[in-house]
Amino acid sequence: MKNYELMTIFKPNLDAEEVDKIIEKISSTIAEFGGNVVSTNKSGRKKLAYEIQNFRDGFFSTMVLALPADKVAEFKRQLRLNDNILRIMFMEVSSKASV
Repeated sequence: MKNYELMTIFKPNLDAEEVDKIIEKISSTIAEFGGNVVSTNKSGRKKLAYEIQNFRDGFFSTMVLALPADKVAEFKRQLRLNDNILRIMFMEVSSKASV
C-alpha cells in the first residue's frame, strides 16, 4: 500500500456536524477499499482565491491515508460523486530523501 494525501474543500453552506459526517463517510470508504487513515486535519472555513461553483469560501480538510494502488481510481470516482465536495487534490506522498 502506498501513502497518499487528500485535500478536500467542502461547500461552505454545510455546518460543522455535516462536514464531520462526510469525513467519517470518506474514512469508512477508505476502510472498505482495504486502506486506513493515518491522520486527519480539519483546517476549518477559509476564503478561496477564486470562486468555485459560485462559492467564495469553503471548509478545508487534509487526510493522510494508505490505500492499495489498484483502488485509487475507484476511490477518486467516489469522491467526485459527492455533491458536497467542491474540489479535491489527491497526491502520492513520496519518501523523503536522506542527506
